[in-house]
Amino acid sequence: MKERLIGLIKTYIYFVCIFVIQKPLFVLYYKSLYADTTGTDIFRIIWHGLPLDLALAGYLTVIPALLFIFSVWTLSKFLHKLWNIYFLIIVILLSIIFVVDLVLYEYWGFRLDATPLFYFFSSPKDAIASVSWGVVIVGLLAMLLFASLLYAFAFFMQRKIWSSLKLPYYRMMVSGGLFIAIGLLFIPIRGGFTVSTMNTGKVYFSTNQRLNHAAINPAFSLMESLAKQEDFGNQYRFLKASQVNDLMKNLVDPSVLDSTAVVPDSLRTHLFKISRPNILLVIMESFSSKLMTSLGGEPNIAVHLDSLAKEGILFTNFYANSFRTDRGLVAVLSGYPAQPTTSIMKYPHKTQSLPAIAQCLKNVGYHTKYYYGGDADFTNMRSFLMSSGFNQIICDEDFPVSERLSKWGVHDHLVFNRLFQDLKAEVSTKGEGVIHDNHTEVTRDGIVNPIRPFFKVLQTSSSHEPFEVPYRRLANDRLNAFAYTDSCVGDFVKRFKKLPQWKNTVIILVPDHLGAYPEHINNLTVERYQIPLLMIGGAVRSPKHISVYGSQHDIAATLLAQLGLSHHQFTFSKDLLNPAAPHFAFFTIPDAFGMVTPENRLIFDCGAGKIAVDDGERKRKNLLSGEAYLQKIYDDIAKR
Repeated sequence: MKERLIGLIKTYIYFVCIFVIQKPLFVLYYKSLYADTTGTDIFRIIWHGLPLDLALAGYLTVIPALLFIFSVWTLSKFLHKLWNIYFLIIVILLSIIFVVDLVLYEYWGFRLDATPLFYFFSSPKDAIASVSWGVVIVGLLAMLLFASLLYAFAFFMQRKIWSSLKLPYYRMMVSGGLFIAIGLLFIPIRGGFTVSTMNTGKVYFSTNQRLNHAAINPAFSLMESLAKQEDFGNQYRFLKASQVNDLMKNLVDPSVLDSTAVVPDSLRTHLFKISRPNILLVIMESFSSKLMTSLGGEPNIAVHLDSLAKEGILFTNFYANSFRTDRGLVAVLSGYPAQPTTSIMKYPHKTQSLPAIAQCLKNVGYHTKYYYGGDADFTNMRSFLMSSGFNQIICDEDFPVSERLSKWGVHDHLVFNRLFQDLKAEVSTKGEGVIHDNHTEVTRDGIVNPIRPFFKVLQTSSSHEPFEVPYRRLANDRLNAFAYTDSCVGDFVKRFKKLPQWKNTVIILVPDHLGAYPEHINNLTVERYQIPLLMIGGAVRSPKHISVYGSQHDIAATLLAQLGLSHHQFTFSKDLLNPAAPHFAFFTIPDAFGMVTPENRLIFDCGAGKIAVDDGERKRKNLLSGEAYLQKIYDDIAKR
């Protein structure tokens, strides 16, 4: 058994070494793109890319492991041939992937996925039209050379391993031990024991996208993409393209059609006291309008949010874009509507092309930071956040092990406390001077220092199944969990008001989606998507209720417009306070979409091909508009 386990370990390490070596070769090949890359950067690329390498090596080692089990019962030459054939096929595939990825990266700008395969099989001639024959020939030679080297090493490794094998006496016991070894391979394949499974976003570690791309294993990226590949451009073809374009003219913000368009001050509602306030966005897990009495919901649950609503700006007809966190985050942070059959966050090469609030604010001097008590690698979240322009991500691994007491990581009060301590530290490092509204500080010595405004995002996680929280006020576990997060918000705001940054800050509170309450709510109901949007803080001009209809993806345009910044790149986001903009809410669930206006509340079941909900004065009014909107979203995804 010892010889077979050693052989299995050698085989696994062989594949890992192949993937590790590819990374410095990739950087060397694109030395002009990585001119400023240091030796430390190379080490970081290899280190952060290792999880994908370990996972793919696990997949590739399963077949050799099975051959080792068969060798317990027979040492026939047929097994040797199978071993050689398997390794020949694998090294050829790995060589093709590695070389094709090298060649295509400068054209595509992202590591290899199923996109080039789709183009190649649909039109081989067009797919290679931009590549010269010289490059093709050199590429084929490189594949042959790389495959030959890999196979030669595998061949000699195989000879040494198999020459030492003998038929064991206790065959069942040895076979059982090797089966256990195969089971252990699924630990790196899955990515450990965390909630998130292995994905390409797990390797993202830098705000420099080139470094992140270098860390990606192209074979894993291709495998992941093939598993999820969908032909977006052929989905949801309700209408002719010309009809969609005509309808979309009435569904987008005027600034999208004309990037130079400026909304006159006479038409704009100014929500903030200053032009460049600090922005703190709190994304609350699963919260619903039904938890707040100020929105017609249940009493005695979100008591702190209800209290804060009296001193802030409350949007009373606001909707979630979907039903999952990954959809909600993209909608809130990038102003991009959710999709019914997929999540664009699963495609890092597509999310890196999305506009983002963080990047827009970063471009005008804001410092950006993200706080989350859970696993930032869940559903490629890290890659999305990095691509969005966040300077730093605080997640579960940045907290002591003793504080990771929840299934989802760190409880909300500890994450809020980390944010508060950081805010407090920022004050102390500025020298205890007087902070003014124009983001300057006058020290005790009379020196005027500029203060960089911040855009911070805190994402909660405790109000989620299994609803185990360190708090007990309500008997119902799920309502108690919401009450707990609500208490965390209230306690944080109470403490934050004592800091000097408060008067220059706007806090935006919005859920990622509605979940868990009301219990067992039907997906095909409008109430399933009604959520609060609340703005509070010392920089808020005055309390008010705003009744226009909107969705999470409208936050981007609305916020940027309030800051006097262009939002024309946010194609689907609308300024809720611009009277010239259309006002409607849009949301999707698996194979269905909804569009809500004061005249019509409509949900269309795409799978059934029929209307599920149709309420209001003008029945079916939103049907064509909703179809055009969803079709345009998939057109846009297909082009990214």
